[in-house]
Amino acid sequence: MTDYSKVELLAPAGSYEAFEAAMCAGADAVYLGGPDFGARAYARNFTEEELIRAIRTAHIHGKKLYLTVNTLLKNRELKERLYNSLKTVYEEGLDGVIVQDLGVLRFIRHTFPDLPVHASTQMTVTGPEGMKFLESLGVTRVVPARELSLEELADMHKASPIEIETFIHGALCYSFSGQCLMSSILGGRSGNRGRCAQPCRLPYQTGESGGHFSKDKENCPLSLKDICTLDILPEILEAGVMSLKIEGRMKQPEYTAAVTGIYRKYLDILKENRASYKVDEKDRKFLLDAFNRGGSCQGYYKQHNGPDMVAFHNHKKTSVTSVKTIPMKKKIRGNLILYPESPAILQISCGSAEVVVSMGEVQYAKEHPMEEARIRQQMEKLGNTEFTWETLDIQMSDQIFVPVKVLNELRRTGLGQLEEELLKKYKRKAERKPVYACEQNLEERKSLKQNRTLEEPLLYASCETKEQAEVLWNSPDLAGLYLPFDIMKEFMLQDRYREKELYLSLPRITRGAMPEEYLKEASRWISMGMRGFLVHDLEGYAMLRKAGFQKHCVADASLYTWNDEACEFWREEEILRNTMPMELNGKELSHRDNRDSECIIYGYLPLMISAQCVRKNSGRCDGREKTMVLRDRYDKEFTSACVCHPWKTGTTEKKERCYNIIYNSIPYGLLSESKKVKSLGASALRLSFTLENGKETEAILREFTDVYFYEKAAADREFTKGHFKRGAE
Repeated sequence: MTDYSKVELLAPAGSYEAFEAAMCAGADAVYLGGPDFGARAYARNFTEEELIRAIRTAHIHGKKLYLTVNTLLKNRELKERLYNSLKTVYEEGLDGVIVQDLGVLRFIRHTFPDLPVHASTQMTVTGPEGMKFLESLGVTRVVPARELSLEELADMHKASPIEIETFIHGALCYSFSGQCLMSSILGGRSGNRGRCAQPCRLPYQTGESGGHFSKDKENCPLSLKDICTLDILPEILEAGVMSLKIEGRMKQPEYTAAVTGIYRKYLDILKENRASYKVDEKDRKFLLDAFNRGGSCQGYYKQHNGPDMVAFHNHKKTSVTSVKTIPMKKKIRGNLILYPESPAILQISCGSAEVVVSMGEVQYAKEHPMEEARIRQQMEKLGNTEFTWETLDIQMSDQIFVPVKVLNELRRTGLGQLEEELLKKYKRKAERKPVYACEQNLEERKSLKQNRTLEEPLLYASCETKEQAEVLWNSPDLAGLYLPFDIMKEFMLQDRYREKELYLSLPRITRGAMPEEYLKEASRWISMGMRGFLVHDLEGYAMLRKAGFQKHCVADASLYTWNDEACEFWREEEILRNTMPMELNGKELSHRDNRDSECIIYGYLPLMISAQCVRKNSGRCDGREKTMVLRDRYDKEFTSACVCHPWKTGTTEKKERCYNIIYNSIPYGLLSESKKVKSLGASALRLSFTLENGKETEAILREFTDVYFYEKAAADREFTKGHFKRGAE
């Protein structure tokens, strides 16, 4: 049974004006970005002074405020700016911090242990095991991937007592949040840094591989409609969601007020009588008029994907609605005592909080005694404070005089002390000094880096097809292979684990229970000699951890390790290796702790992983793992691969939650950068094969081994260097 009194309406604020609009429109809590580290770098965001003011204002009115620190941080940023960014607002009583980076999570839990941490949707939490894992780390709330269904959310709610927060209104990303490199790789503006240039909103022609393309050059197959969930609010809450989040920190205050006000109205209806819940068509139209991209949809709550969720022609319609909101004022009670030859005394109370202030001296009037109306007029000048008089009693003698200056000072001092009395329960003291992983391990890292120069890193390869796997198997230079389940099954039957290290690749997005056969066979293979697993997301890792396999895991680049705190997080988990992130440049990587890391030196980079399907949305879904091609306005072609059966067990008895991978138009390759790569001190290198046929696989493998192991000249081949030279903003 849903307790509607505990449900939180959470509104966005990209400016202080938007914060006030959200509060006045009925938000229970507001989330916003400070001067640093928010995932909306182009919002106006808050100065530290505005942020402190917002925290105090929210608390006076019994509301909450959450700060976004939901970007990935480089070592220098984490060490030089994170502690100072959080210390003041922590001591002021910040109600929670929204985090993407596992290194940031680790740092906050060590340095500010009683600061509530919320796992951002950028963490791509897709199931109950990932949620329970984060619970074990001290996370108090999870914002799951937006692609989850009501059924999946209900399963998460049953598995863990921590809070669930989901988006109920606003823009949808085409990619799973936190799994998009498209803006970053193509334009240098990283979504993981809050700087997304929204390439998904641009037009692309679609076509079959090697076939004809659609003629509509204005088609936007990756642009999703905004969500509007008024009609299914009761179902969302019954699934166990307790915080209802409105998207829109880039929107105007008028939009924030309009949307927040409508959802406040319907939450109040639910609180009064669930049975009478019905959405007025006028309110539905009001929200659509406020902003839409070719209509709206209900998101993924009740459907997995589909063309009705896509705004194929991205014509934004917006109406900056003038919304009347009643300014919030906290009611206070006062008693002013004015008697001659005594100080002026003001008693003010608000709830259980009470203060008494006295100052000056009330005098006998020599000529013009002050009337009560004049005194009351002066005392009721509360101006821009957060208070309004509910009652103000004045006890006074006749024939008195009090300087107006004294009355003003009495009022200001009393209100100031009352504010401090109301806020003192929120105050904290940052007792600990920050301790950084990069400082703890500095000497050890120096020693290991010196020794590493004498060693050659091991070379591994991942692949998707049997043809690729057979080519790679024959290379004496490869230490091991990462294989999907169906290929691993065949290789294990042939005892190939005796000759090379074999690792089982989990799905890039893990949803639903791991198939019984998958876990059973994986357990048997580990006992036989399979070395471990390549994991791409938290849910997949948490599943293996639960089964006791965490020491056999290699964390892929999508489990981001931008900083040494994140590297230390995975070291404490005792996994085999992490993978260097794809958005740091060579210099930044050289300052990172790479001793337990693997460096990808070749592959078509996955730009997006999406629950949507380009093939299905083009009307061609047949449940078979084929590809489509997207052609942009510069005639670059991006392959969209359908992953219809992520577990690769060969069975379709249970419905699997498919996804698409959109790959870059040209492969990433660090061929001529071999010396620089080796100097980074990684323990392993990786070639990632996805779209290549057998001949291409063989040629690329030979070229890289020739350069990295036999010091031959690099072949003349077109590669993108990604961020290895330029880095991401």
